[in-house]
Amino acid sequence: MNRLTPTKTIGAVGAATAAALALVISFSVLPSSATDDVPPLPPEFGGIPGPDVGADVPGSYFGPMPSEVDKNLVGPVQLLRSGTMGADGLSITLPLYRGQMSDGRNVWYILTDTTDRANADGLGLNFASKLAYADVGRAARNARLEADASLTFRGGTVDFSPERSVVAGPPDAPFPPTEAQPGSVGDERYTPLVKIRNQPGTPIYNAPVVAFDVDADEISFCEGDVDYSLVHDRVLSICPDTGENGAGTVTIALTPIFSFARPAVYMSTEASDPIVAALDKGTFAPALGDIATGRDDSAFSAVERLFVTANGPTGADNPQRQGLASALVDELPPLHVVGGLPTIALDYSPLWDLNLGEWTQEAIDAGYRARVIDEFQVLALVRDGWITGPDGAPYGSTGIVVNCPIVARFL
Repeated sequence: MNRLTPTKTIGAVGAATAAALALVISFSVLPSSATDDVPPLPPEFGGIPGPDVGADVPGSYFGPMPSEVDKNLVGPVQLLRSGTMGADGLSITLPLYRGQMSDGRNVWYILTDTTDRANADGLGLNFASKLAYADVGRAARNARLEADASLTFRGGTVDFSPERSVVAGPPDAPFPPTEAQPGSVGDERYTPLVKIRNQPGTPIYNAPVVAFDVDADEISFCEGDVDYSLVHDRVLSICPDTGENGAGTVTIALTPIFSFARPAVYMSTEASDPIVAALDKGTFAPALGDIATGRDDSAFSAVERLFVTANGPTGADNPQRQGLASALVDELPPLHVVGGLPTIALDYSPLWDLNLGEWTQEAIDAGYRARVIDEFQVLALVRDGWITGPDGAPYGSTGIVVNCPIVARFL
């Protein structure tokens, strides 16, 4: 299993122009007639100018976003439709499910993606055909559907008791952090990917665990003020139903990203590397490391690419801010770039192959370092030598897999 060592970073997000970012922002605003399903563009993307900026008519004169007519067109679309997004666009409240281990211990989990297209449509989940190729090694675990519609899991536990800790490096090199302890750790058999063995076709579901071996009354934090020694670090509130069915809701914090110049949000739930898990407020799940990386969209690949930069521009008020150094210093989302999302590409997977990059000193000296919002921008900068792997190494996969189900796009 590959890990993010102190000499490496998480992928790259190269250089875009301020004009490109302004274009994204200006066309990402919901006009007055737009759908209520997706909130306006979160402030992490740079603010929310009205569509009437620079025009000689008020914003109320503008029609609906094209995505209201066809979700494949430009405009906001909630992709994970099983829950309700928060007003700021940075959280989603999802159904909370309760299953059990074969020894009876409670497993509290959410559902985000599946290889079962019909059930994806029926439940409002993301359809992810690539998950079928994640059934390798320990990467997918077995579950059985019981008569009461609960799942019984065979193996795979999570310890939520560790205290998450991330300490930035020195001011001139904040990344890698000098300390990185994930707040939850899965055992060698834990994976969010679950095969339901007694169902036709043995579908695979993405079912991240948010609490383990606790009763409903122990994790009833309906108003927030969550005890993170009991639940996942991305949980903002959790409200189990204390009745027999174990239903309830859980609100999860989301992360802003870019996909092909479109602002979007996903949730980071697990990573196969402990440093990445700590940075992402996720669970360290080493079993995900059994999934093949470096194959992207080739035959039988389970992954899509994630591009992150270590040493992008910093400064909380800098419109070009991006990357891990900024996340550690500015304490703001790093604004990664990812590959394809549903409705704009055919290759979506919630399993992201972490590609690691670094701006060269030559690029920095020339003033080329800036925010990048598109995969092809990243790859062009790599091709031209402005971004490399850490310390000048060849650019490419780190071998680290991150589970980050997509939730919504805003453009």
